[in-house]
Amino acid sequence: MNVLLDTHVALWAITDSPKLPAKAREMIESPRSSVWISAATVWEIAIKRSLGRGDMPVSSQDAVRYFRESGYRFLPVEAEHAAAVEDLPPHHADPFDRILVAQALVEPMRLVTHDPMVARYSDTVIEV
Repeated sequence: MNVLLDTHVALWAITDSPKLPAKAREMIESPRSSVWISAATVWEIAIKRSLGRGDMPVSSQDAVRYFRESGYRFLPVEAEHAAAVEDLPPHHADPFDRILVAQALVEPMRLVTHDPMVARYSDTVIEV
């Protein structure tokens, strides 16, 4: 199964945070899962970290290194992903979450999130 992690779930996974739900950990560690990180996630970390947001525990450069060391794969943001955002209902205003949903729908992948608003988009989104 192709699993796309939202930014917080991805950060919790690489920092071994107790905030990472057991369900997410099981999916990430499953030998049947290919774990993906969107380029938009790295961009979100970089922007929020540069703004001094306290919810970004590592720099974007460190995150990329940790993602690679964990064996995660990177998903670029393609033109089709960006165009698919236009067709999403307005459940959520966060542009990073919206592009992750669009990517999951276009590819297709299972998006793993902790955000109940993101989970409203599709049954392909897994709320943990």
